[in-house]
Amino acid sequence: MPPEPETAAEHFARTGRDAVTYARQVSRTAKARYERRRGENAELAKQFGKGRLAGGETAPTPKALRDAAKRFRAGIGLPVPALPSATELVPLRPEPAARRPRVGDDDEDFSQSRIMTRGE
Repeated sequence: MPPEPETAAEHFARTGRDAVTYARQVSRTAKARYERRRGENAELAKQFGKGRLAGGETAPTPKALRDAAKRFRAGIGLPVPALPSATELVPLRPEPAARRPRVGDDDEDFSQSRIMTRGE
């Protein structure tokens, strides 16, 4: 037997309230987690400074990283490819073609009077 109309309406309202309550709880939890992580990140930034690692040393440069990668690859017997030079990475642009000078206005006259009278 189907539920009474009032019971169905009450059930619908209760389900809606439960959904809103759950959404608020999830939102509060997410905001609290965000604030906690934000505080932790601010503390780490104060402690180590920008661009510094946990050991106090500065972040490695790209050259230092490349050298470390070369040593690692050579140490385990992998080939170490040579990096291309800057001129090989960026091709030269061709010179722009010179534009032909305009001969005169007679070549490209698109005025209304000339178009209308051409057939006559």
